[in-house]
Amino acid sequence: MKQKIAAYIDEVSVFKADNLEQLEQFRLKFLGKKGIIPALFADFKKVPPEDRREMGQLINSLKQAVQKKIVTLKEELESSGDTTTTDLDLTLPSEAPLGSRHPLSVVRNEIIEIFSRIGFNISEGPEIEDDFHNFTALNFPEDHPARDMQDTFFIEKDPDIALRTHTSSVQVRVMEKSQPPIRTISPGRVFRNEAISARAHCIFHQVEGLYVDEDVSFADLKQTLFYFAKELFGENTRIRFRPSYFPFTEPSAEMDVSCNICGGKGCNICKYTGWVEILGCGMVDPNVLEACNIDNKKYTGFAFGMGIERITMLKYQINDLRLFFENDLRFLNQFRSAY
Repeated sequence: MKQKIAAYIDEVSVFKADNLEQLEQFRLKFLGKKGIIPALFADFKKVPPEDRREMGQLINSLKQAVQKKIVTLKEELESSGDTTTTDLDLTLPSEAPLGSRHPLSVVRNEIIEIFSRIGFNISEGPEIEDDFHNFTALNFPEDHPARDMQDTFFIEKDPDIALRTHTSSVQVRVMEKSQPPIRTISPGRVFRNEAISARAHCIFHQVEGLYVDEDVSFADLKQTLFYFAKELFGENTRIRFRPSYFPFTEPSAEMDVSCNICGGKGCNICKYTGWVEILGCGMVDPNVLEACNIDNKKYTGFAFGMGIERITMLKYQINDLRLFFENDLRFLNQFRSAY
C-alpha cells in the first residue's frame, strides 16, 4: 500500500493540464466519491494498528498534494487566458431552477378564494375512508357500481376501508359534528379505478361544496354556481344546467360551461359539442341529512362537486390531463408567473 501511495504522489507531482476539463478529470480521479483517495481511506480500516499512524500521514500527504496541484494549475490556466477552457467554474454547486406553484394549486387556491368571498369555509378529511362515510351515509345502495372493485381502490384485507372516491365524505364528517347553518367547501385528492387517458386519471383533485340551512332552494344553488363560473372563467362564459342523477342529491343536475379551448367549435376535450361539464350538483337528499342526525323536516341544503383538473384544462387551454402528473419542466415553467 505504501508503494501504491508513493506512485500516486509521483503521478500528482508530474501532472500537467492543458485546460480546465482535464483538470476536472484529474480532480474526479483522486477526490471524487469513487476516486482514489476515498478508496484509500476505505481500505485504511484494514491496516494493522501499528502501521495506521504512518499510513494515515501518507494518505493525507497525497490528498494535500492533489489539492495543491489543483489550485496551482487552475490559477495558471485562468491567468493564461486559455480560450479552449470553459467559462464555467466547475467547482461551484449547480444552480437549481426556480420553482413555481403547480397549475392545479393555482386553480385550487382561486376556487377557494371565490367561495370564501360568499361565506364558505374550508374543511378537510382523511384520504382513507370507511364505507359509512364514503358510501352509506351518502345514500349509495348496497348494489351500487361504485362499491365494486373495478371502480374503487379498496384497502387489502378490509372491504370496508378504501381510498376515498370523492370529498363528499368530508361533508358527512362536517354534518356529523355540527348543526346548521353549514356552509363549507372540501378541497382534496381523490382516487378512482379508471384507465388513464387525456381526459381521465386514477388520481385527481376535487372541490366539493355544501350549504345547509332553513329554506335553502335550488335557486340559491344556481345563483351560487353562476357567480362562481363568471368569477373563474369571465363574464362572457355561457352556462347551462342539465338534469342528472346522484345518490346523495335530489333533484340533481350537471353544469356545463362553454369550451374556451376550441371557442365552441368542438375539440377532444368537449367531445366536439362546444360544452364542457365542470361539476355535478343538486339538493341534498333528505336521507343524507337523516344519516348525519340533521332534522330533514326543518333544514334543506345543496351540494356540488367539481374536478380541479378539468377546470384547469379549460382555464389554461390544456388538452391532455396527463401533463399534470408528469413533472415535465417544459410544461411547468409556463406557470412560473402564476400565483
